[in-house]
Amino acid sequence: MRSALTLATAALLALTCSANAASLDGLSVDVTNESEAVLCAEKDNVAISFANKDVRSFRIEAAHPVYLAAGMRDNYEADWTACDMSADPSYQAPGQPRKVTLYEETELWVVGYAFPAFWRPSTATVRIGDRVEKGLHLLQVWVLRTDGAEEVLVLYPQDGYWRPRPMTPPNMRNTGYGSSFLVGPVEVDGRPVVKFKEVAFDPKSRTFTLTFEKGGSATLKMASVDKNKLALDVAFDRSIDGGPFAMLRSMYVTEFNNDMARIALREKGAKGWLEENIMKFGKAHATDIWMGRLSPSQHNTSSPDIVFNSFSDGPYPKRPKSEPPPTIEPKKP
Repeated sequence: MRSALTLATAALLALTCSANAASLDGLSVDVTNESEAVLCAEKDNVAISFANKDVRSFRIEAAHPVYLAAGMRDNYEADWTACDMSADPSYQAPGQPRKVTLYEETELWVVGYAFPAFWRPSTATVRIGDRVEKGLHLLQVWVLRTDGAEEVLVLYPQDGYWRPRPMTPPNMRNTGYGSSFLVGPVEVDGRPVVKFKEVAFDPKSRTFTLTFEKGGSATLKMASVDKNKLALDVAFDRSIDGGPFAMLRSMYVTEFNNDMARIALREKGAKGWLEENIMKFGKAHATDIWMGRLSPSQHNTSSPDIVFNSFSDGPYPKRPKSEPPPTIEPKKP
């Protein structure tokens, strides 16, 4: 019991220090658990939705789990035990996978991939400057680090899924991806998706502009990325009514086999945080939401914790007063 309390205290300290979770004065949003129990570790069964028709902007942060340390066993191999994907839809196209470098400079690369098969039709276009690409299933954003380059953000333009990751600490070579998130009008089409008409990226401001099939748009800006966290600022051109404006997707089979096991929320007006196993959580009305782990998992052991906070009815998220200016590190090899 004592060790569990120690881990919980350390996690909340990491949450407030590394992930800047305590915005506290932001709008509160409806947080709803739409998860389902599964046996397959490669199915995203965790679904936490966020809804409030007044929200125009907010922040998402990915931070290393509190237990991350050099020399730990870091497993990120797939686990297909008890998995039957035969019923999943798949759209097959002729040819081999196609890789294209969409943008390249010293400190930033954007790479796209088109696969022969994907579970949805490929209708969204991708634009960087005057370059327009159709049929891309995956975008990777790479940034410079002292010994090369590192992938920190992934987007699947055809179903709206993002995967974030902070830069690897200096005592490790790589860390794993884990949970995903959706931004925009979330709808269910086989599974939860956000349908894009177009995805545009501005390398100078490191900002994605997302045009939705249902109308409206949003920007997602890489506000900062370093060895502690990746911070993303999201702003909508209009409020999203009638459903969630964002969703966290992840995987949970057991406490020892998951990509995300715990949730902590700061409910509006509450004097303390609500903490739960993520599968036992129901609903809450909260200003700050942390989702992650307190102990290592055998699946994607180093995958990051995720924070949603700073919900605002204005076009840009409100930043905590103590937060330093945005940075991108490192700047030089």
